[in-house]
Amino acid sequence: MSPVSAVIEAEIALDEQGTIRSGKLAGLSINRAIWVLSWPVLLQQVMAACVGLVDKMVAGSLPDGVATPALDGIGIGAYVGWFIGIALMGVGVGAQAIIARAMGAGNPGEAQVVAGRGLALGLAWGSIVGVVLWFAVVPLAELCELHGRSAEFCIQYTRINAVAMPFLSVMSIGSMILHGAGETTKPSIISAWVNVVNVVLSILLSGVEMRLGGVRLPNLLGIDATEWGVAGIAIGTVIGYAVGAWMTWRVLSRGVKDLRLERRDVRLDRATTWRIARVGIPNFFEGVTLWAVNLFVMAFIGMISLAEGNDGVPRQGLVGAHMIAVQWEAFSFLPGFAMGTAAGALAGQFLGAGSASKARTAIWRCNVVGMAIMGGFGIAFMTLGEPLTRIISEDPVHLREVPSLLFICGLIQIFFAMAMVIRNGIRGAGDTTWVLAITFVSCYGLRLPLAWLLGVKLGKGLTGIWIGLCTELAVRGLLFLARFLHGGWARAKV
Repeated sequence: MSPVSAVIEAEIALDEQGTIRSGKLAGLSINRAIWVLSWPVLLQQVMAACVGLVDKMVAGSLPDGVATPALDGIGIGAYVGWFIGIALMGVGVGAQAIIARAMGAGNPGEAQVVAGRGLALGLAWGSIVGVVLWFAVVPLAELCELHGRSAEFCIQYTRINAVAMPFLSVMSIGSMILHGAGETTKPSIISAWVNVVNVVLSILLSGVEMRLGGVRLPNLLGIDATEWGVAGIAIGTVIGYAVGAWMTWRVLSRGVKDLRLERRDVRLDRATTWRIARVGIPNFFEGVTLWAVNLFVMAFIGMISLAEGNDGVPRQGLVGAHMIAVQWEAFSFLPGFAMGTAAGALAGQFLGAGSASKARTAIWRCNVVGMAIMGGFGIAFMTLGEPLTRIISEDPVHLREVPSLLFICGLIQIFFAMAMVIRNGIRGAGDTTWVLAITFVSCYGLRLPLAWLLGVKLGKGLTGIWIGLCTELAVRGLLFLARFLHGGWARAKV
């Protein structure tokens, strides 16, 4: 027997005794724990995706001459929102991984301290990011070749959302703290309420004309949709986040099984802050890698829009088409994210309990379920492209472009599932450095070159860009599968 085989056999013999010792998952079988964790996260992510979908649907209902630039502006604003999520997730992942290990080892006192420090660090970091975005959105709009009202709407939407950073920090990081402790039901309920508030207020504050069963609903606040449309949409979202932050704080302060946040723990200290940062920093840079690459993609789309326009005026609608496809794609990876969250929480807790073999089993079972569900979404994308587009927009450019983009996306959903579930699983185990390395090499070595070559250089347009994006995504999924099979992630230190 080789030395490697001997180590693995010895590890497996020891691991079979590993049992999660505290928290909601204590004593549950792997399959039961996957179910307990995953379905609330799926509901939570559906609600979160609906916030973006509602914003785009309301923007698409604005008056003629406003709707198309509003969708382009909000489309870029959505990328800014993605960056905000990345910035906060760097802190959240570090706290979640450490809390999961502590709960699995039966040490909820350590988890409580890390939860408080993580929330304090997130508030400080999130406030800095909000200030940066306030000033950075202007050059961002210029980079993406937004002009006129599209640029105005992008700046307006982004700056209003930047004000919400303290609220979003509490809600997002608090949710990941709860996930690390094995509690996913309460964050899903909070997301549902955030979505309700966003839907109602975004409609009321935007002043759009809404119909129910063919009956025109009154504009209760008498708001001019032409002037208040995009600002009203953003304000509704901010208020929704404020409600979510308040509810998250109440849940944490009242406590869940074996974890209760004390106000005195919400502070920074050097040792715990560095421990969280050591795990979270690679995750932050991985997110920045993805964000920056896709920002370049938006610049490529701006080049295409300019090339297809008239007299130096960019052709409107391509950014909106891209973002509509991305919005529907977001729904497809919700099951993958849910299963990935379950995989990460279980991997961390089983490793904390001393059972690497059960951590491997949990990640793989989550991956199989994720591939099956996302494969079903792929079939829907390949067959229902036009009806899905019409739900958001009737613009001729969108109706021509989006169905082909969704078809391309549908082809690689199984690989997309691997790129999400396995990535989140080994990330939850604390293997964030390798996650960063795989993402960086794949994105800059393949994603950007392919998107530019097919979309811009060879003139295949938006369709060519999406062929490049989806090809890289399939390769990235295989790279994460290789890292999982290697097994080095199970020895990551947190």
